[in-house]
Amino acid sequence: MNKVYSKIESINGSVITVRAEGVKNGELAQIETAFGTSLAEVTRIAGDTVSLQVFAGGRGVSTGDQIRFLGHEMQVSFSENLLGRIFNGSGEPRDKGPALHENLVEIGGPSVNPSKRIMARRMIRTGIPMIDVFNSLVVSQKLPIFSISGEPYNQLLARIAMQAEVDVIVLGGMGLKYDDYLYFKSELENGGALSRTVMFVHTAADPTVECLKIPDMSLAVAEQFALQGKDVLVLLTDMTNFADSMKEIAITQEQVPSNRGYPGDLYSQLAARYEKAVDFDSAGSVTILAVTTMPGDDVTHPVPDNTGYITEGQYYLKGGRIEPFGSLSRLKQNVNNKTRDDHRTLMDSMIRLYASYKDTLEKKSMGFMMSEWDEKLLKYGTMFEKEMMDLSINVPLESALDMGWKILASCFKSEETGIKSELIAKYWHEA
Repeated sequence: MNKVYSKIESINGSVITVRAEGVKNGELAQIETAFGTSLAEVTRIAGDTVSLQVFAGGRGVSTGDQIRFLGHEMQVSFSENLLGRIFNGSGEPRDKGPALHENLVEIGGPSVNPSKRIMARRMIRTGIPMIDVFNSLVVSQKLPIFSISGEPYNQLLARIAMQAEVDVIVLGGMGLKYDDYLYFKSELENGGALSRTVMFVHTAADPTVECLKIPDMSLAVAEQFALQGKDVLVLLTDMTNFADSMKEIAITQEQVPSNRGYPGDLYSQLAARYEKAVDFDSAGSVTILAVTTMPGDDVTHPVPDNTGYITEGQYYLKGGRIEPFGSLSRLKQNVNNKTRDDHRTLMDSMIRLYASYKDTLEKKSMGFMMSEWDEKLLKYGTMFEKEMMDLSINVPLESALDMGWKILASCFKSEETGIKSELIAKYWHEA
């Protein structure tokens, strides 16, 4: 039987306090207010004093309102019926479809037992050359997309959602502008990917506490699909909004702040989500790709700084492109030796020449005379940025590798590239 209380001790913004017994941290409660019923979550217990974070905020809550503890933490329904659906941070339909209540699973559980994991060994093809060729995305990998505000990171996620060779996409949006929410919805619909996608969306106008539930809901559903043998790609945007919501709630709860006002457990809270990435030894997998915006392009900001210690590299989005020098996939060596025999060599050679191109650009800007080699590098850099770095390009990995060889042949002689003669003989075609 659910416990019911009808006396609220205090109301501080969206945090209310009640005296209760036999409840646990994280447990859900329903509050009957003059504005209707709202969910609340237990966030602190001190003796018989219980603090709850009200999802809909403290407006309209009075000390005589009835509180009913539900006896469980936040749950989400799981079934194949989730595919093609859109929900909010409380698990309620946002797409005007029917509510789902079957097969409820608790969110925010522990990460998978290490003995049930296998080493990352399979590549996820995205059709984007800057990912597939130079920093391959690997099944069960956890990677952030570091970006400054204004970069097309949501557009990049939408392209990956439509093009990635996986069974299921789970998209978790935190603090989205309504325009961004509609963009994701229309792009996935028009691209034919919505039928294999589940969306959990928190907009900037929704209750702050719901933002914290989006990653947990997304990952709980992803894990259930993975246990059915499916490869699942979880796309999260934006983890900085998630951290900011944590900070806002921590301030309301009068927690002692840490670096730049963020709570002291920021690292462990981020790690608890990212560590859900897994490749099961006898089932499917969960791969996580999460946008992390950097205020002022500051990589030392607490959110990207802590993220870097948890994840296996990063994609660095700048100027509408994935920058090759700021980006790194630490697990790419597990897969790019199994794709095509020229993959590693071509990747290394093209990046080395692109670095030389950057040096030449600097020389040119300072007024130095350009040599014949410099002119070749300038031509190469321009072609590389146009034909490989452009995020609108959608080609299979093998076609992208062939395109790389064509770019090299258009700009250099074969002996100028430093590539082994056996690969030159096999793949080089004079422009």
